[in-house]
Amino acid sequence: MSAEMIIRNAAVWGQPEPTDLAISGGVYVALDTVEAADTTIIDAEGRLCVPGFIEPHIHLDKVLLADSIPVNVSGSLDEAIEILGARKASYSTADIAARAGHIICTAISNGVTRMRTHIDIDTGCGLTAFDALLDVRAEFANLLELHIVAFPQKGIVGDPGCEALLREAMARGADQIGGMPFNEAGPDESRAHIEIAFAIAREHDCAVDMHIDETDDPNARTLEMLCEATIAHGWQGRVVAGHTCALAAYPDDYAERVMDMVAAAGIHMIANPATNLMLQGREDSHPKRRGITRVKELLARGVNVAFGQDNLRDMFYPFGRDDPLELAFLLAHAAHMSQPDEIEAVFTMTTDNAARVLGLADYGTAPGCAGDLVILDAHSPLEAIVEKPDRRYVIRRGRVIAETETRRTIVAD
Repeated sequence: MSAEMIIRNAAVWGQPEPTDLAISGGVYVALDTVEAADTTIIDAEGRLCVPGFIEPHIHLDKVLLADSIPVNVSGSLDEAIEILGARKASYSTADIAARAGHIICTAISNGVTRMRTHIDIDTGCGLTAFDALLDVRAEFANLLELHIVAFPQKGIVGDPGCEALLREAMARGADQIGGMPFNEAGPDESRAHIEIAFAIAREHDCAVDMHIDETDDPNARTLEMLCEATIAHGWQGRVVAGHTCALAAYPDDYAERVMDMVAAAGIHMIANPATNLMLQGREDSHPKRRGITRVKELLARGVNVAFGQDNLRDMFYPFGRDDPLELAFLLAHAAHMSQPDEIEAVFTMTTDNAARVLGLADYGTAPGCAGDLVILDAHSPLEAIVEKPDRRYVIRRGRVIAETETRRTIVAD
């Protein structure tokens, strides 16, 4: 077997010394693979390399809406959802696909090779956004692995007809079932919401990925409900809780108990530092709650924690460019992660930890893993997070899909 690509002098994240890597047939192969005349050779020159950054939580149907919607005057989550509801009346698959495609191209240039997107499904927009993302997933299949979550932002119980739409989306190719149980009318409806999602997950043998307690309210309890349902259904390791902002507002004794439940249930946790730093605490006087879940305490319990962009240049969050290193920089500040081992942990969240969220069995650079690699113009996680450097090469299945010439600074005499 001859290698299609060989990367020399790659400082692979997690390995003690630079190494050579070989890719054939789109996967990593043993280094004794034969080098052929047409083999692509790349010298990483000791630069930091990762097997692709992963975006585990984004809303591609909403990106880039900021220029075509009313201003979110309060800056709140509730007003953003209200603005979105009005905008959905003019949704079209072509518009959604164009906006999503633009952001995917940006993410790829930033080294993202796999992505999970939540797509709104409700009686207001039906399956319009979902249909658009099916097309986008097919269009970009050779450049990015895209996972689609069927997401009922308006609720399930409180939006009669939504459950049928969710089931149709799953039957037509959605990868995971989502949820937002805190958006229901009360605790009974929230529990019913969660149970419907788990019933659909069991029917399709898929993961559950929910927005949980995206609120400053210390009385929010859907994270505890999700833990109980995960264990009751035997779905440990296959459930993701995004946001969990209320966990930061809980009294410490209750927070400790719930985090123990999260660990016992094997729930993956997603922090969304950009959006939640912007949205949460809006109605607080000082001191203001900041809406970032208890990252360090969760990690101390062995809970898998990752982070995602969430929203991007829309009614929820007007900034962003889906750069995992930009988000790592934000999270490190918001979660007070400044020690050397904590900085390493933040870097792991957008690589190995995010791979666990997506349930990837082929992530890494060992033989048989997908032939993806990002060569950063940096030599350590700290340098990468601080400098947010060029992604020198982005490789997908043994093919260069993005390349940036190294910039040089010239200082005049």
